[in-house]
Amino acid sequence: MTETYVTFPEDFTSGLAVVAHPDDLEYGGAAAIARWTAQGCSIAYLLASRGEAGIDSLPPEECGPLREAEQRAAAAEVGVDVVEFLDHPDGLITYGPQLRRDIAAAIRRHRPEVVITVNHHDTFPGGHLNMADHRAVGQAAIDAVRDAANRWLFPEAGEPWAGVRQVLVLASPLSGHAVDVEEAFPRGVASLQAHKAYLEALGGPMADPEQFLRRAAEEAAARLPGSRLATAFQVIET
Repeated sequence: MTETYVTFPEDFTSGLAVVAHPDDLEYGGAAAIARWTAQGCSIAYLLASRGEAGIDSLPPEECGPLREAEQRAAAAEVGVDVVEFLDHPDGLITYGPQLRRDIAAAIRRHRPEVVITVNHHDTFPGGHLNMADHRAVGQAAIDAVRDAANRWLFPEAGEPWAGVRQVLVLASPLSGHAVDVEEAFPRGVASLQAHKAYLEALGGPMADPEQFLRRAAEEAAARLPGSRLATAFQVIET
């Protein structure tokens, strides 16, 4: 991990964000996505689950549709109108060929230059333990980039696509790049605020979008020269 972040070169025009649950992108990535869509980049969302096990007071059959609706509203706040769900089981997402195939199929369908995904490492910055769903989906997204380019893997899942240049890993303990999100920050906050039912059930510091996201953005900006609010990520060249 570098002491000073490198400004990420934003020379891409299409991206696919692949995460495990509704709210994963909103906790740190939505402001950057708002910046990129404002610059004309087309970004689609792919979620492995509908977050149906994410609210203790709601049974999954009620929670899933509610969280799906909140995710679509959250995406709209940052200029994203394509949101797809894979229906892997929330809390029990398993790394393996099926998950890789589903993500590879989406990569072939959307043909992005950049894939954005969730932290696949064991811990978050600061040492907090990451959860199994994040690790499985993040690693599968990285591997699916190569799968999507290989015509002999998952031939039923569409024409090969070898155009992904980079994978951007959000909330990674190995982040080395960042982008300034000061102008886009209010849209990032609004995106997280769209998860109204989830935040009400969550409580605590993470249920205050403005305060939680600002603190994280200020910490990232402290390592990006000339920035006051930033989003950091690990860049994996493909």
